Amino acid sequence: MLFVDTTTHARYEVKKSTFTSYLLPYSHFQDYHDKLKKEHPKASHIVWAFRRLNEHKQIIEGSNDDGEPKGVAGTPTLNVLRGEDLIDTALLTVRYFGGTKLGTGGMVRAYTKSAKEAITQSNLLPYIHKEPFSFTTPYALINRYEHYCNTQGILYHDREFKEQSVRWSLLLSQAEKESFEHFIKNL
Repeated sequence: MLFVDTTTHARYEVKKSTFTSYLLPYSHFQDYHDKLKKEHPKASHIVWAFRRLNEHKQIIEGSNDDGEPKGVAGTPTLNVLRGEDLIDTALLTVRYFGGTKLGTGGMVRAYTKSAKEAITQSNLLPYIHKEPFSFTTPYALINRYEHYCNTQGILYHDREFKEQSVRWSLLLSQAEKESFEHFIKNL
């Protein structure tokens, strides 16, 4: 499985209709969808599809045609994500109608081509499953944990500063978890 960690986009035009596809991490999906709706209020459609893993390691998929004829936009976009074996990834396509109808086959081809172009522009990375890992530290050890996380490339999922301690929430792969537990033992 593969995923993306940054947003990329590509534009495709056919018969004066433009299709601009955005490939992005699933965690940014809702915010980016809202942003595109604000930036493109005159767009004919904003079609989307996503694939993600839930906490039980099950693949959850979704798509939306946003008013296009059923099955000609969202499903082909989702099929591109499936074909590339992308996970925890979303793809949104903004369409501006050019005045000439494309027909159902033409729309399927256009949405598929635009999605594939966005994927071509992206840097696909191997997917490594990460699970939540939480722990608490005294304030005196914050710098050591921050240094460890920064040198290992571990991002904080969340930190909660309490009266006597800090509650950390990280997302770690199995290898990162084992290394982190070793670090804690040697503190």
